[in-house]
Amino acid sequence: MPVIRTADIASHQMHGSTFTPLVRPTMGSAELCVWRLEVAPTIEGVAHRIHREEAFVLLSGTITITIEGESSTLTPGDAAVAPAGSDISLDNPSDVPATVLVTTTVGFTGELPDGTIVDPPWVN
Repeated sequence: MPVIRTADIASHQMHGSTFTPLVRPTMGSAELCVWRLEVAPTIEGVAHRIHREEAFVLLSGTITITIEGESSTLTPGDAAVAPAGSDISLDNPSDVPATVLVTTTVGFTGELPDGTIVDPPWVN
């Protein structure tokens, strides 16, 4: 049984947030990816298009998630699902960090507004 220890994981920084991979192919998964996303206080997220479905569960703090132009505030325990091909962003308007558990499938990529394809190292 593959067990992933947080102490053995390298986190990644991007756009003011910290991405910590928990489950991905290099850690023994064939189909699923899970990571912890820590969004710093007062961060306005970078809008991007996702190429695969993505699910979010807020563990602590508050975030505003925008999916295809529709925004909603999440509080701990709330979840959201963004369909493949949608434009999304996550903002943390509060003065405390927010922690989100995120999951998707292997092969996930995103696209920034300038057309740059992002193949996140915390996923694949």
